[in-house]
Amino acid sequence: MHFQILKLILWSKAGHSPRVVEFEPGMVNVISGASKTGKSAVIPIIDYCLASGKCSIPVGTIRDACSWFGVVIETMEGQKLLARREPGDARQTGDMLLLEGNTVEIPEEAPTKNTTADSVKRMLDKLAGLSQLGLNPEAEIARVSFRDLTAFTFQPQYIVANPMVLYFNADTTEHREKLKAIFPYVLGALTPEMLAARWEIERLSRDLRRKEAALQAAKTAVRAWQTETQAWIRNAIEFGLLSVDTQIPTAWNEVVDLLRRAANANTRASFATLGTIEPTMQQLHALRQAESDAAANLADQRQRLNEIQRLLSTSETYGSAIRIQRDRLNIASWMRARADDAGDPLVALGEGGRDKLDALTEALAGIDVQLRTQPRMSDSFDKERLRLRGEVEAATAKLTAVRQEIALLEQRSEQVRTATYRQDRIERFIGRLEQALISFDRSEEGSSVADEVAQLKIRIEELRGIYSEGQVGRKTANARRQIENFAATIIPMLDAEWPNAPIELVINDLTIKVIHTEREDYLWEIGSGANWLAYHVAVTLALQRFFTGEVNHPVPGIVIYDQPSQVYFPRGFDVVDPTSLLGRTRDEDIAAVRKVFEAIGREIVRAKGQLQAIVLDHAGADVWGELEGVTLVQQWRGAQKLVPPEWLGEVGQAAPDGDE
Repeated sequence: MHFQILKLILWSKAGHSPRVVEFEPGMVNVISGASKTGKSAVIPIIDYCLASGKCSIPVGTIRDACSWFGVVIETMEGQKLLARREPGDARQTGDMLLLEGNTVEIPEEAPTKNTTADSVKRMLDKLAGLSQLGLNPEAEIARVSFRDLTAFTFQPQYIVANPMVLYFNADTTEHREKLKAIFPYVLGALTPEMLAARWEIERLSRDLRRKEAALQAAKTAVRAWQTETQAWIRNAIEFGLLSVDTQIPTAWNEVVDLLRRAANANTRASFATLGTIEPTMQQLHALRQAESDAAANLADQRQRLNEIQRLLSTSETYGSAIRIQRDRLNIASWMRARADDAGDPLVALGEGGRDKLDALTEALAGIDVQLRTQPRMSDSFDKERLRLRGEVEAATAKLTAVRQEIALLEQRSEQVRTATYRQDRIERFIGRLEQALISFDRSEEGSSVADEVAQLKIRIEELRGIYSEGQVGRKTANARRQIENFAATIIPMLDAEWPNAPIELVINDLTIKVIHTEREDYLWEIGSGANWLAYHVAVTLALQRFFTGEVNHPVPGIVIYDQPSQVYFPRGFDVVDPTSLLGRTRDEDIAAVRKVFEAIGREIVRAKGQLQAIVLDHAGADVWGELEGVTLVQQWRGAQKLVPPEWLGEVGQAAPDGDE
């Protein structure tokens, strides 16, 4: 994947102009500097701008001074500016800026969010041409993402000579397991086309298992049915579906043909014997009709009786209410009699009071009229109620008599009862026979289900030509051997203890083995930081040589090393020490460091512009100068640092980052 860094940008919180560090594509870009100048923050800044899940930029000076971080990358689609806001106290922020074009201009002011980290991840995945399918349809293994590929790009200070960890982020269990799973994909042993075939094989295999189970169930049912075919034919003869002189064949095909004929027989013709019981059937039919009429009449009479009962109940309630009103108005007669006495206080009511008493008296008279008519209404309806009750009892008796006659008729005629259920039995028999014939058709060679099973097997075999576990294993082994051979040409150029000993790339443990004549040693079993550094550099460069040799490989064509010289100069090149921790002279250690730069430079030249390297180190041009493919990008010493001192108002002071 053509992916190289052109610029690293910092935006100041105080409003200063952006700090821009420029890199050359297709070269080894060296940032040489003293301790605490910000060199070790370069990898975390680039990683953060490439949409990492957390911000690993060191807290302190850089985080306090910068509001946004950004990188300009060169791709086959042109340049892209990826900037991300400093997260403050948060673990990370998804606020990002994405600018694209043949050439992008760096904003002078702090960027404004126009996208998110998730959107940038999707853009980088698309740029790398990664498959959207998961690695394994049978397991919960996520698909390969651009973020996974950074394992082969970054070699920060704590990894570059670490005997326990060979790849970036492989020091955590989650990333280790994911990296082991994606290795065949990264090595080209599992291509997007093969991954699609793998998913299709899984889908078709599930479909095949279902259809094979259905086919096997049909065959099992047919085998059970085959043992009962003679009984089926005899039943068909008994029901009149086949003639009585039908001979039961022995050949299976003839048996099936005979049963098909029975299934297609006219069931009405099987009832020819019903003529002998026609009178009984007609009488039974008439009784059934009489039963229906009697039941309908009974229901009608019951409905009318219920309505009369409700009316009488309502009338009684109404009469009770009138009597209550009469009792309350009885005082009107007494008051009327008292009003005729002039000495009575009621005379003081005046003319209007007497009118009111007259109205009450008249109302009382009306209530008395209603009470006198109420009994006559109740008596009339009681008479109707008694009449309807008699009709209900008569209808009930008639229905009971009809039903008793039906029961007696059925008891006397066993033939009637048999004929009643004969048609149902024949229909059920034909239904079972048709279902058995359908199962037989499905189980036969050449049936639709059998054809579908055969077609699925053919398609799966075709897809296995594209993908198979054995094929992935062979391709992975071939790619691994090729990388091991590449590393074998690089190791002799470095300060390794066994320059001619072959190595083995161990994917399951994400490390290497050094192969000796009598034993094999894992990286963590080997002593000396010089050996660890040599194998880290050799393996990462060999991997990049393999990646750049593949057309459109998804791994970015960039590798970044932080402090490779720390093995030889843990306190920096500025400290004069005649002998190192390795027990060698300073000149020997400087020569070993130069070998590292030379090996990286040779791979860069070999890649012909497809690979870029960035080395962050104390070593100056006196160590790596005049090497082909190696150029000085920045030199951070004194007041020159990643973060300009004026951003902090501390000109001349070292940045207290803890950054090397």
